[in-house]
Amino acid sequence: MMRLTRLLLCALFGLFLFSITMPGIVPAEENPPTEPEPIKIDRKGGKPTIPDVPRDEVIGFALYTLHNHVLKMSVQFYPLEENESRDVVLEVDSGNGWKKITTARVDENGLATFRLQNWNDSRRYPYRLSHAGGSEYTGVIRENPIDKEEIVVAGFTGNSNSDRSPRTDVVENIKKLDPDLLFFSGDQSYDHKEHTAAWLLFGRQFGEIIKDRPTITIPDDHDVGQGNLWGEGGKVSHLPGGADGGYIMSAEYVNMVQKAQASHLPDPYDPTPIEQDISVYYTNLNWGDIDFAVIEDRKWKTGPAGLIPKQGPRPDHINNPNYDPTTVDVPEARLLGSRQLKFLHEWGQDWDQAEMKVVLSQTIFGGGAHIHGKSDSRLLADLDSNGWPQAGRARALEEIRRCFGFHLAGDQHLATVIHHGVHSWEDSGFSFCVPSIVNYYGRWWWPLEEPEGRLEGNDLPFAGQFYDGFRNKLTMHAYANPTSENFNAAGFGIVRFNKKSRQITMECWPRHVDVEDPDAKQFEGWPIVIQQEDNYARKPLGWLPELQFENATNPVVQVVDEYLDEIVYTIRINGNSWQPPVFREATYTIRFKSDGKTKSVEHIESLPLDQRDAEPLKIRF
Repeated sequence: MMRLTRLLLCALFGLFLFSITMPGIVPAEENPPTEPEPIKIDRKGGKPTIPDVPRDEVIGFALYTLHNHVLKMSVQFYPLEENESRDVVLEVDSGNGWKKITTARVDENGLATFRLQNWNDSRRYPYRLSHAGGSEYTGVIRENPIDKEEIVVAGFTGNSNSDRSPRTDVVENIKKLDPDLLFFSGDQSYDHKEHTAAWLLFGRQFGEIIKDRPTITIPDDHDVGQGNLWGEGGKVSHLPGGADGGYIMSAEYVNMVQKAQASHLPDPYDPTPIEQDISVYYTNLNWGDIDFAVIEDRKWKTGPAGLIPKQGPRPDHINNPNYDPTTVDVPEARLLGSRQLKFLHEWGQDWDQAEMKVVLSQTIFGGGAHIHGKSDSRLLADLDSNGWPQAGRARALEEIRRCFGFHLAGDQHLATVIHHGVHSWEDSGFSFCVPSIVNYYGRWWWPLEEPEGRLEGNDLPFAGQFYDGFRNKLTMHAYANPTSENFNAAGFGIVRFNKKSRQITMECWPRHVDVEDPDAKQFEGWPIVIQQEDNYARKPLGWLPELQFENATNPVVQVVDEYLDEIVYTIRINGNSWQPPVFREATYTIRFKSDGKTKSVEHIESLPLDQRDAEPLKIRF
């Protein structure tokens, strides 16, 4: 008994020391909330159908992006009859009436695609799509908002088939907020074998906002016909749930889905197909001088079945109370795969026309939920989350933080803002997982253990530093659990990137509110504001001399560890002076770039923490 008392006192004293030595961290509250209440689901689904449209309404909707003066557009048609034309005409109005630009062919799945080079992105153009049967579809191709101080992105996920009604409230709010870019992170369709019907419904639901602004749509597991996806490089899955890795549906079906949802994205970084000749789409989009990397979380991810011991009712759910997280971090497991890691590394170091870096993907790199589906269904770990495999997660976060990148994603049904840690708390970037558009499968962030430390000034009971089910370090800043008042916690996210201040503001809006109503409230805990440099918040062990630029503003700075021959990070600084932090005593090369001019200095010794005020380094291009 005395031994137990001593251990308890030591633990409490350790927590006290932790709380007073970590800035912004306070002890955990003593009485956390009770278990969550059950939620009620009112489903309004049914099998998707393709309506019989008049022949002068066969153009369903269009999606486009504009990157590096290349316009790409996809046009989804309702089924054409045998005797109808397969051509669609694109026209634009430059101020002197409609002018034909080009014609595209509609394929067997009702999709037509355009790719136009040397597009003038300095002004906006009304566009018109027309078909010989009389169908027309109009929208606006926007100018590149490089002169805007703040670039606004709207994020969506999980357009569940439990409710096929119009999304009028979301559409009207997006019109009022007028974002520069839309991002749909996946599960636009939950109809595993009926993608075209569900995709046309998606166009009817969101056509009013996607026609007038660049839109990124990427497919996730439900889009390609399975409940969870571990793509494992394109192999064929032989288990009903796909946990052995690979695809359940045919490669033809998967490619059809990917073409419908992603053919309007900028050209892939490396278009080489994976196994079964399945296409890839990972790429980047620079819009308004914010550089977005679009990655495919699950395409190379390893399936757990046959790789790690089954420790729950199914291969991907762990609820063994004696489970050791280190046993599932096996060296054979992959997350993003070597091709995408190479892409992230090269993209992260290229700062031409880029003020800030953002990663867009299906889901976040951590286990952001404890309760799944029902309020009494608790999991120790979910292998579908990108908290697993832990080594793959670490490699992904290390590449993203190398460019101070912010991460926007979805899939989890549960909105969260997490500051990730790899080796220490908050040593990596922030992620914002947006809430589902429709959410009939609730998830809760509801840890049973006390936090390692709480966030000062944050009133949410489960905010603070926690380990997820894989022993990954997560600092939870906000979460939107289902409640009896808001039983599905559905909504959408807004992220504002301020290029002048380098602030990133995250907003999380529930469904069925009017964002212009003075009394309208976001989910509790939002908005959240961070700085660009918070996305590599690793505690420095030293400094390099302060950099003072005599004839340059906002130059790019790259720090290279000379012994390791490794880039530590690259960033476009804000202003004309900055002091680079470093994370070990070493000798460094610092490279600079501004207005196409480059310069470098070598063999710079790091300064101890207490000698930060050493002689500055003056740089002139």
